[in-house]
Amino acid sequence: MSTLLFRKPRAETVPATRRTGIIDIGSNSIRLVVYDGAARLPAILFNEKVMAGLGRSLAETGAIDEAALVIATTALARFASLAREMEVDSLRTVATAAVREASNGAQLIAIARRLGLEVELLPGEAEALAAGYGVLSGIPEADGIVGDLGGGSLELVRVVAGTVTDRVSFPLGVLRIAAIRERGKGVLDRTVAKLLADAGWTGRGSGLPFYLVGGSWRALAQLDMHLTGYPLPVIHEYTMPAATVTRLQRTIAQLGKSKIRAVPNLSSGRVATMEDAAALLGVLIKHLGSRETVASAFGLREGLLFGDLTPEERREDPLIVAARDEARRSGRFPEHGDLLDQWIAPLFDDLHDLARLRHAACLLADVGWRANPEFRAGRGLEIALHGNWVGIDARGRALLAQALFTSLGGGLESPSPLGQLATLDDLEHAKLWGLAMRLGQRLSGGVAGPLKRSALAIEDEALVLRLEGDDAALYGEAVEKRHRALAGALGLTAAVDIGG
Repeated sequence: MSTLLFRKPRAETVPATRRTGIIDIGSNSIRLVVYDGAARLPAILFNEKVMAGLGRSLAETGAIDEAALVIATTALARFASLAREMEVDSLRTVATAAVREASNGAQLIAIARRLGLEVELLPGEAEALAAGYGVLSGIPEADGIVGDLGGGSLELVRVVAGTVTDRVSFPLGVLRIAAIRERGKGVLDRTVAKLLADAGWTGRGSGLPFYLVGGSWRALAQLDMHLTGYPLPVIHEYTMPAATVTRLQRTIAQLGKSKIRAVPNLSSGRVATMEDAAALLGVLIKHLGSRETVASAFGLREGLLFGDLTPEERREDPLIVAARDEARRSGRFPEHGDLLDQWIAPLFDDLHDLARLRHAACLLADVGWRANPEFRAGRGLEIALHGNWVGIDARGRALLAQALFTSLGGGLESPSPLGQLATLDDLEHAKLWGLAMRLGQRLSGGVAGPLKRSALAIEDEALVLRLEGDDAALYGEAVEKRHRALAGALGLTAAVDIGG
């Protein structure tokens, strides 16, 4: 990999946080994303794209047309300037299929160099690897086929057990599909079938999910969310069965582009290619044998960041990392969330998935403290449902939201849309987390000492709170009230054990 003009030499020890940027020159769009925060899951400080359409004319002329070059030059100049103004420590500029295959791709690379950007031309295999890493970064337990649909190419990647195995690149970018379909009914199906067969990929996704990467496929998920009235406006891990993809193909043709453009928050730049994207997805999952599709908000750019991590950093739970980072920014006492989780853990026999959700809730227990007391519960609900979390599905967000809502004073109701995202039993369990967190927060005042010196236990039909003798004064009226509320919810009586 060449040294980039914006990139500082990498030290032997990578700092825990750093400001990084990626300019992604794709076949359809050019995007700048600037990240800051924990290396495992940095927060997005800035995200802007320009629909340059570099691959639009490749099928006919083999070159990037002049209009697209003008748009690209303007976008790159702006992005280079912004990166300097934002004092980005490390800026990486990558280009994919359109620049790789265009006869005048070197012209765009030269333009970028004059702007101070050294372009990495990613081979198809490297592009596929980054897409696979991107999905694993946001869905660590992913087991299936990743499909990354760009303007000029399609990458397929097998991910399993936290690793990327086989990968392949095909000339099936969304900007190429219209020309294939125009050759007649069934041509796209036969073309995809042959490409997959020749590469040994036919049936490789049998019974497995197909992970959607790329703006055109995410737009399909967003359209389906709108059409079905899905209550959570978060694309990441949104699932569509194979039958839904077939239905979407018919729906897009019936609606027409004008009605699709009216869908809220749907990128207008994707509308023109949605029918082709849906057609390609339909034949792909048929020949791969995939049972459902799962949308991923993470792709190539996040995969590049993930690939730069140490093995230890890759193994970190992205939900816990992000929740801890949010606690550091928003909470009163940085270590409090971990202590709170340890303090309430003896009450719950949670398996791994529930235990990590409970841990995340405890880390976020302080996120509402700056809000008006009347709105703290709503603040917790909003952060859990709409926060930029990964490694969590809609059910997990609902449990997280319920725990925070209850902990921050919202009571035992389940506000909409929690009941549509998780079962009643799930939400009842999360309410218990919230009541336990609420007790711990009141007892300790949000600081570490009282939690370290006290303990909760269930003994002989009682919820016992053990305190050291010097801490007996901490058991005031408000603490007693929350202790009784938790005990009652657990079907127990409240008891206090004061040590000597």
